[in-house]
Amino acid sequence: MTYEEVAGSRGVGESTPSTSSARSTGTTGAGDGTHGLGTVRQLWQYLEPVHAILYYAPECYEEAAGLGHATDERWPMYFAFRAAPLGTVPAPLVTALFYSFAPPMVERYVAAGAGGASTADTLAARAVAVDRALRSLLGERTGSPDLAAAAELARRAAETAVTAGRPMAAANAALPWPEEPHAVLWHAATILREHRGDGHIAALKAHHLDPVESLVLHSGAGAAPAEVFESRQWSPEQWSAARARLVARGLLTEGAIATATEAGLAVRTSVERLTDELAAAPWAALSPQEVSRLPELLLPPLLDIVGTGLLPAQSTLGIGMTYDYGN
Repeated sequence: MTYEEVAGSRGVGESTPSTSSARSTGTTGAGDGTHGLGTVRQLWQYLEPVHAILYYAPECYEEAAGLGHATDERWPMYFAFRAAPLGTVPAPLVTALFYSFAPPMVERYVAAGAGGASTADTLAARAVAVDRALRSLLGERTGSPDLAAAAELARRAAETAVTAGRPMAAANAALPWPEEPHAVLWHAATILREHRGDGHIAALKAHHLDPVESLVLHSGAGAAPAEVFESRQWSPEQWSAARARLVARGLLTEGAIATATEAGLAVRTSVERLTDELAAAPWAALSPQEVSRLPELLLPPLLDIVGTGLLPAQSTLGIGMTYDYGN
C-alpha cells in the first residue's frame, strides 16, 4: 500500500486492507498492556509521512544544496540529514545502523559528505528545511490549535521513549526540542520512527534475516515490487544469493517471481509483531482517549502532505500493510 492509500482508504481507527496475502486483515493483541498493537501500528502509519518529508520536499533539497550536496538524486541529502544526529562517524557505523543499504552505497555517500559541512551546520540546515517544508505543506494549519495539540501528545510519547540499545533514537532524542508546534511534531515523529526502526532491526536479527534477505522477503510478501528495493543498491548477484538462501529455508517460492510461502509470511508477520511490540512502550504515556484523539488530529496534516504527491507512490517500508497477530 502507498502513503496515499493509508491516508485515503480508511477512516480514523479502521483497519487498513492489505494488498498482500500476509495474514493482513487487521491487527490485534496488546503491546505494552495499555494500547493494542493495531493502534501502535496505526500511529506509526500516521507519523511516518510527517518524518518522510525530510527526504522529498523541495525545500530540503534547497537546504542540502546550500551545504554543497549534489541534488540530482535524493541520497546525498538522505544520508547527510538522517545521519547528522550521530555526529562525524565512519561509514561502517552508518551501514550498521541503517541496515538495509548496501555497504558500498553507504560508503560512497558518507564519503561524499565527509569533507563538506560540519555536523552543526547540517543539523541547522535540517531544522530550517523541515520548518520551511512543513510551512509550505500545511499552510494555515501550521499554527492551528489542533496541530499544537497533536505535537504535544506526540512529544509526550517521544520523551518517554527508552533509548538504551536504540542508537538512532538516542541520537535524535539528544537534540534540543524546537519551539514551533509543527517542528515539535516533526521532531517527535522522528524520535518515535527511529525508536521503531532500531527495534525493527532487532526483530530482523532475531529472525535471522540479514540486510538483503530482509528486503527480498519483504518484497516477496507484497510490500513492493523487487524493482522498488533496487534503491538500496544491492547487486543482482547479492539479491539472487539472498533469494536462494530464503528458498532453501522454505520462506520463498522458487521461480522467476519469488513470493513468500506460508512459512515466509509467518516469519514476516512475526517480525512485524515484534517490531510493533518493541515500539509500543512510548505510547503508554498517553491515555486511551489521547491515543484515540491523536490520529484524528494527525489526519488533516497527513492528507495535506500525501495530497501533494510529494511522497513516493510505492515505499520499501510496507507502510500500509497490516498483520493479523491473533489474540
